[in-house]
Amino acid sequence: MTMRKKNWRTKTTCVILFVLVLAFQIKYSSIVRSKLTHAHKKANPVPEIKQLEVTELESNPSEQSPPTKRQISCDRSHYHYDICTIHVATVLDPTISTFFIQHRTTVDPNPTAMKIRPYPRKFDSIAMSRIKELTITSGAPIPSCHVMHESPAMVFSAGGYTGNFFHEFNDGFIPLFITLNSLFHRQDDGDVVLVISKARDWWVSKYANLLGQFSKHPIVDLDNDNATHCFPSATLGLVSHGFMTIKPELIPNSKSLHHFHAFLSKAYDANNVPFNSPPQNARPRLVLVNRSSGDGRLLLNLEEVKLEIERVGFDVVMFEPKPSTPLDKAFALIGSSHAMVGIHGAALTHLLFLKPGSLFIQVVPLGLELVAELCFGNPARGMGLDYREYKIRVEESSLIEKYSKEDMMIKDPVAFLSGKPWSKSTMDIYLKEQNVRLDLVRFRKYLKKAYNKARLFI
Repeated sequence: MTMRKKNWRTKTTCVILFVLVLAFQIKYSSIVRSKLTHAHKKANPVPEIKQLEVTELESNPSEQSPPTKRQISCDRSHYHYDICTIHVATVLDPTISTFFIQHRTTVDPNPTAMKIRPYPRKFDSIAMSRIKELTITSGAPIPSCHVMHESPAMVFSAGGYTGNFFHEFNDGFIPLFITLNSLFHRQDDGDVVLVISKARDWWVSKYANLLGQFSKHPIVDLDNDNATHCFPSATLGLVSHGFMTIKPELIPNSKSLHHFHAFLSKAYDANNVPFNSPPQNARPRLVLVNRSSGDGRLLLNLEEVKLEIERVGFDVVMFEPKPSTPLDKAFALIGSSHAMVGIHGAALTHLLFLKPGSLFIQVVPLGLELVAELCFGNPARGMGLDYREYKIRVEESSLIEKYSKEDMMIKDPVAFLSGKPWSKSTMDIYLKEQNVRLDLVRFRKYLKKAYNKARLFI
């Protein structure tokens, strides 16, 4: 019995010792692993990620550094025009036709210069050869400033085909209207400075009212000014949507030829002596546009045509515009009339003065179908005019006296011209050699329809 108790105590003691040793080993192992892990973290620290700061940065983009502002941008992707914009302060030295960047962000040891001819007929090498080339540079030395302007510069050329009434609007005033309404935020207050090349005295005088509507500031003459001018920014070149057209979908404020007509009204209504409108129940007034001189497209039976128009019921006013014709008086006459008729030519640009809803008949000589549509047909519809075409027959063209009736040039001008460029020789035949003698019986049918429509506007 005594031996059994002794053995039991011995076994119990061994078990306790075994448990204590095992516990010690576990504790020791845990301590070692902890120290090793801590030492590893010190030797190889894990980068700290601040997710909150990333989120704040994404949700507060204004706190990010703004992108570097472009100083100059040029768009040369269009068929009709190039346009460059100087987005920062600039100095113009007219004596060398150069715009300098006033405050350069970087110093370029080899600065590049950008060139532009600011006239919207890029496709026409003859016209563009007459346009002064301007330079934009970030190079030094930057000239000092003689005249400080607070308004941006709008830079363009009145060269090219200026002197032709059609081109003065097609290449000048309509693109200027488009550009100011496309690129300037406050286009209606005239707060731009017009910087113009080839601003000849007669042109400035003739269009003084219209230029004053575009800008309330004096013109800067690029050709005759010797002082340097400073501007907060500048746009060089004019935006064109094509021949005598304004496409509302391409303008932020959706302007159209209707708005351009209203713009002309502001320029010419205020300072003219109104042309007396026909009294109520009177005969509708028709303006007969005539060409008595120049090359081609003369109306050979003018007096007979005038008499026929009067017989139909119109009160006829002959209109033969000259370079000296005051535009306010022309605007008053045409704007107070109900209809206008004329042979294709630059003078038909006066359709811009007609009120929307008025009648416009374009007499189209042989070979001019496409040109007539581009220059005046499309614009007339864009103006909201009641547009009609009178396409003459072979017998009504003077070309029949010089060329055979079976000549394709006479028999089918559209097929003759198909795929051919509009060359000088072609232009000479259809524009300069050709005159018109209207078939009065045939023309009378057009006049009667026009008269019935015009009566509705009296």
